[in-house]
Amino acid sequence: MEQLDPDRLSAAQLAAMRRSLTSGRGALTRRSLLRASGIGALTLGGLSALTSCGIPPARREDGAAAASADHSEQEKVLNFSNWTEYMDTSEDEKSRPTLEEFGKRTGIEVKYSEDINDNVEFFGKIRPQLAAGQDTGRDLIVVTDWLAARIIRLGWAQKLDPSRLPHAYANLSPQFRSPDWDPGRSYSYPWTGISTVIAYNSKATEGRKVDSVTQLLDDPSLKGRVGFLTEMRDSVGMTLLDQGKDPANFTTADFDGAIGRLQKGVDTKQIRRFTGNDYTADLDKGDLAACLAWAGDVIQLQAGNPDIKYAVPAAGYITSSDNLLVPAQARHKANAEKLIDYYYELPVAARLAAFISYVCPVDGVKDELAKIDPALAENTLIVPDKAMTAKSHAFRSLSSEEETAYEEKFTKLIGA
Repeated sequence: MEQLDPDRLSAAQLAAMRRSLTSGRGALTRRSLLRASGIGALTLGGLSALTSCGIPPARREDGAAAASADHSEQEKVLNFSNWTEYMDTSEDEKSRPTLEEFGKRTGIEVKYSEDINDNVEFFGKIRPQLAAGQDTGRDLIVVTDWLAARIIRLGWAQKLDPSRLPHAYANLSPQFRSPDWDPGRSYSYPWTGISTVIAYNSKATEGRKVDSVTQLLDDPSLKGRVGFLTEMRDSVGMTLLDQGKDPANFTTADFDGAIGRLQKGVDTKQIRRFTGNDYTADLDKGDLAACLAWAGDVIQLQAGNPDIKYAVPAAGYITSSDNLLVPAQARHKANAEKLIDYYYELPVAARLAAFISYVCPVDGVKDELAKIDPALAENTLIVPDKAMTAKSHAFRSLSSEEETAYEEKFTKLIGA
């Protein structure tokens, strides 16, 4: 008999996940599209694992996983699962320098796996063990904020010990300190931030700057050459900001207003299309004059095309994050905490940021990064300055009911 699971995904949510996996941010390698080789689409098994309700969730009222025996003292091992190209490597790609340094310093052998290609597929792999109260075989994982929120809500993440995280606690950037799904970062620390900005091809715009969602939707010179994203939180979040609404505190009426604004852009054919990561090729060629874009892509595109520019709207921009979590029943929690703290040391954080080119969540890293590459240190897409940080906004957590309703409306809008 099927058992009730309040976190079961609706058809609209599954459609959104498929979009993310086939063309959205979930389809990217975590360094850049330009270096990406093909990543397999989500298997039917992965989706069925998410929607199957044969195992009821082991929910705890306080959101915390039951304490499990920690074998860190006896077993100097750490099993770490991460995304592809989300770790620095040597020039010959035969070693991972910062991980090797951690091992030499601590005596902990890190068994590093690039076995996360997308959030949904990975959750499908580990969900049965988590629901059954079993060890997943992983001590540390990296997942995007919406999935981190789900895992924490279900009681499948271990609460971190702040006494083992002095560098992380001291150096975490203020903009990432207290997401609504993990206030005070009791269960998670960000690995990287992911910023949504406006990108434009200055050749295609004939030198005109594009710096607001209003301009994207209303400028007649851009008609038919504008792109928005198939990721609901990015496109709706940026539109909410443009309308003077707070993505961290909005109503259904506010959401519907943003959908209506975007629908007008569709009806008037101002918007060429809603895209996943494939906007990069169109923007590079000039088929899209301007679009919403992920900052990591912009950095890579600019390296090959000086016409690619970006702007942070005066109204603000949307930031999400990929986050480190210790799963319930992990055998080596203390070892995992040592590694989290290690990557918040400034020199280590700088080396990682220089390689992956995403937003560094470590405050004060700029001087160390300048020693590696002064240009990267001055790039506010990697090291946001105070002005950019002040414009950063997170899209609030949604209840299961809200996510179902909102995704249905967004799916209808984009025709997916």
